[in-house]
Amino acid sequence: MSGVLTGFVVVASVVAVGYLLGRTGALGPGAQAVVSRLVFFVGTPALLVRTLAGTDPRELLSEQVVLTGAGVAVCAVLWWVLARRRLHLGVREAVIGALSSCYVNAVNIGLPVAAYVLGDLTAVLPALLLQMVVLSPVALAVLDVTGERARPPGRAARARRLVAPLLNPVLLAGATGLALSATGASLPTALDRPLELLGGLAVPGALLAFGMSLHGRVSSSWRRTDVLVATALKAFVQPAVTYAAARWGLGVGPAGTYAATVVAALPTAQNVFTFAVRYGAGVELARDTVLLTTVLCVPVVLLISVLLPHG
Repeated sequence: MSGVLTGFVVVASVVAVGYLLGRTGALGPGAQAVVSRLVFFVGTPALLVRTLAGTDPRELLSEQVVLTGAGVAVCAVLWWVLARRRLHLGVREAVIGALSSCYVNAVNIGLPVAAYVLGDLTAVLPALLLQMVVLSPVALAVLDVTGERARPPGRAARARRLVAPLLNPVLLAGATGLALSATGASLPTALDRPLELLGGLAVPGALLAFGMSLHGRVSSSWRRTDVLVATALKAFVQPAVTYAAARWGLGVGPAGTYAATVVAALPTAQNVFTFAVRYGAGVELARDTVLLTTVLCVPVVLLISVLLPHG
């Protein structure tokens, strides 16, 4: 328990520094976007390559992927039924809501939590890979097909849209790390050392960027029914389903069950808000769900740490 509290104190302290930087404007306008890009394009890919390269591929393609998928599937289906039959949302808003209810923040919050709370960076990798390989492509395909921007003008635009996911630095880094892990190849020292230095940017940089993003983000629409439903599914139902699947479905041990449940309790990823803005659908829903689930993450994970054995 003390280790978990210490981990959250470390995370919260760096987030607080980021918030102060954003509030004071010490780094100038646009600093949060610059730091976020640095983490996304440099720090996180470097960290992923080194982490995955030294990981047994069986650890990534294990029951943790099944557990993650179980929580995602249940929450997405529940949301879809409620959104279409009770809330009467359109398809695009329902898709954004589905992502809001199950898409975990495996980078900005997930990597620091994995490092300081779980003590294992690989704990979030199955969720990250599942989201990159399955959840994001499926959701974005539906948004493309059903949205007003579904038919881009000309072959060049269509080709760029098809190629864009393949140029994602996080996806490329993940694929590179998996290839190194599968083949058992090791990085040469001349490449490993620079990646080690650059990868050190990922966790503190992500926390600073997140802290800066909190400044000035006040919303009064969080009381909306769709926001509260998505938040409840993400913050409470997803970790509960994941725990049930681990405990009684697959019979995973205490340590694995604890790690999977904590990862499922991570807040909604900021990527969902980015998708909402890009497609002009469910913007307030995504924004407020990200904020609410982020606030709830700490007490929920602390409760999980109290209730579940993880030694």
